[in-house]
Amino acid sequence: MSLTPQDIGRIAHLARLELSPAESERMLSQLNGFFDIVERMRAVDTAGIQPLSHPVEAVQAVALRLRDDVASEPNDREANQRSAPAVERGLFLVPKVIE
Repeated sequence: MSLTPQDIGRIAHLARLELSPAESERMLSQLNGFFDIVERMRAVDTAGIQPLSHPVEAVQAVALRLRDDVASEPNDREANQRSAPAVERGLFLVPKVIE
C-alpha cells in the first residue's frame, strides 16, 4: 500500500493541517516508508512461533519479578478526607462544573 499526494492532502484536510508542498512531500515519503516496513513485517512467516512474554527473552533468559497483587497500604480514608472542604458518606464532594 502506498499513498499518493492526494491522500496526503486529504489527510491534512481532515486533521486541519496546512502543509507546504515540501512538508507534504516529506510526509508522503515518511508515511510510505512506514507502510513499507509494515508490508515487510507481514511477509515474515510467523506460523508456529510462540509470542514472547518479554522482548528481551529473544536474547537472554528473563525471570519476571512480579509481586503479589495484595493491598499493602491501610485504609486511611478518614485521615485523607480531613482536609477536604466537603465530604459525604466517604466521598469527596466537588462543585458542579457543567450545567
